[in-house]
This record gives sequence, C-alpha cells and structure tokens, in this order.
Amino acid sequence: MLHAKGIYKSYGTLSILKGVDLHVAKGELVSIMGASGAGKSTLLHIVGSLDKPDRGTVSINGTDVGTLTTKQLSAFRNTHIGFVFQFHHLLPEFTALENTCIPAFINKVNKKDAENKALKLLELLGVSHRKDHKPDELSGGEQQRVAVARALINNPSIILADEPSGNLDSENAAALHQLFIELRDRLNQTFVVVTHNEELANIADRVIHMKDGVIE
Repeated sequence: MLHAKGIYKSYGTLSILKGVDLHVAKGELVSIMGASGAGKSTLLHIVGSLDKPDRGTVSINGTDVGTLTTKQLSAFRNTHIGFVFQFHHLLPEFTALENTCIPAFINKVNKKDAENKALKLLELLGVSHRKDHKPDELSGGEQQRVAVARALINNPSIILADEPSGNLDSENAAALHQLFIELRDRLNQTFVVVTHNEELANIADRVIHMKDGVIE
C-alpha cells in the first residue's frame, strides 16, 4: 500500500531525514516511535504528500505521488489519504455531520450520499447521536472520533495519524486505540501512526523506531 524509498529531507543546514525506507502492506497497522526531533512527523508529512522530500520517492497504492501536478496531488490526497492529528482540526462553525462530510463534498459527492455515508461512519464510531452538535459541544474523545470519521469518508487507501491520542485522557486514548484495531479488522484499513504512547505502539502489527533521521 505504501512504498517510501530513500527519503531525504533538510531544512537549511539541518538534516531531518537521512535516507528512510518505509513499506506498509494493505490492512497493516504500523506505529512509528522515537524521541522528539527524530524525524517522525516530517516523514509522515512527506508520506502524506503535505511536504516534498529533497530526494526519494513515495508511492501509495501504486501511484508515485512525486509525478503528480499540484492539482492532481490535491485530488489524490483527498481521495486516497485520511489524516488524523493530535488536535482534531474540526471546523467550529459546522456540526459533527457537516465536518465529516467536507472531504466528500470536495470530492464532488452529492449531499445526500455524503450525509448517508457520514451517518454510517458516525454510527460505527459511536457518535451518531451527536451528529448535530458543533465541536465545542463535544468531548475531546467525541471530537477525535468525528475526526476519524472525516478521515474515513472517502474510503482512503491509508490513514496517517500524528499523535492521535496525545490530547486525550487515558480512557479516551485507550478507546481510540481500540477503534483503530476495529477499523483495521472490519474495513481492512491501513494505518501509519506516529506516537509516543507505548500502549498504542504495542497494539500495532509492527513498531518502527526512528532516531536521528533514520529507522533503527
């Protein structure tokens, strides 16, 4: 599902990634661990096409993202990659249902179909009863579940999560971790998760450790 090969990235004179190879199979849940500054988030951003490597290639589901134009890349990212961040980044003026639908609307899915899909996802994630509530009316755990629903709405090839439980208490963090397992098992969803949380790392199919810009 994911092939990243020979990834190098520097900012000025600061070398962040020093020749990283990462391969992830479909339906695999992979966690990436390492100290702050190890290059984990930079790698995730490059894999997710939010940033470009200085050298190296990234292929997702058979598509070399480096060959795409800016417009093609935006469309590819919206369709094939779901993002879940530490802070949910829900739009405050929209309800849980509307926030979930946004990537589908960008993908030109009609309103009825998008809402039906969003409702099914919110139900799967246990927050359908909160569909008409805005983010400030939801708990932290509920907000993050809505963010996961939004990431899933376009049936992405892969979900990239950057410290997804970092802003949650231990109970909600554990629930989110279990949710990832269920989504992998039920939907054969592929995940790459950057985390400092050892409990989340331990439930992954594979744990990758990074140090000083390389995979140990």
